[in-house]
Amino acid sequence: MRIATWNVNSIRQRIDHLTAWLKERQPDIVCLQETKCVDDVFPREAIEPLGYNLAVHGQKTFNGVAILSKFKFDEVTPRLPGNDGDDHARFIEATVSTTTGALRIASIYLPNGNPAGTEKYSYKINWMDRLSHYARERLQLEEPLILAGDYNVIPTPADVRNPAAWVNDALFLPQTREKFRTLTNLGLTDAIRATSDDGGLYTFWDYQAGAWQKNWGIRIDHMLLSPQAADRLSGAGIDKHVRSWEKPSDHVPVYVDLAIDPA
Repeated sequence: MRIATWNVNSIRQRIDHLTAWLKERQPDIVCLQETKCVDDVFPREAIEPLGYNLAVHGQKTFNGVAILSKFKFDEVTPRLPGNDGDDHARFIEATVSTTTGALRIASIYLPNGNPAGTEKYSYKINWMDRLSHYARERLQLEEPLILAGDYNVIPTPADVRNPAAWVNDALFLPQTREKFRTLTNLGLTDAIRATSDDGGLYTFWDYQAGAWQKNWGIRIDHMLLSPQAADRLSGAGIDKHVRSWEKPSDHVPVYVDLAIDPA
């Protein structure tokens, strides 16, 4: 089973890119972020003919997450628990049946947090605490779990081309990285780092200052696997070439291959 994540940076603007990539990579399940549209105008008509079921949690102009699946959803749950007043569309969870039980997937769009030292950063840190609480509870189920998405976290200096340029950014602050380690230390495996120690593994290049042309990238899109999912990990990759397409998202897809069969 191939599972992927991609911050598409506006689903309606990038729908041709998305459908081209779906045909090329052939993922079974895809987590999307920054869809930037309400559920009623999500471009289902372009995606469903490719064989995908859709679970969407949208918001006008901002945020928005979705999960596409070639398998029927057993359950779909929008919103990250822990704050009933949080109306940002940043989280959706779904389960599908496999031959060994449930597979649980969450599409995550973690807050950016900039500028640091403001309420936006406090919101980011509180959101990360909520995510860790959620993950701790879900891990107790002892089932394959994948937390996939745009985390807006650069975990280590090895995940950024120019660390000095990011030292004061909310994505790279020590507290941000500490909260990310708190999450992974619950027993989650970073799929990309589990399969490669190579440098230059980036998933985002800013539109400004020729970042793509200079390869001044950062790795902020992550797929974190529970032990039951990590035990079945057979491969992972980053589709960097998608960033070279005309009018691309500033993020590229990340995918994993798991030795799991659908029911």
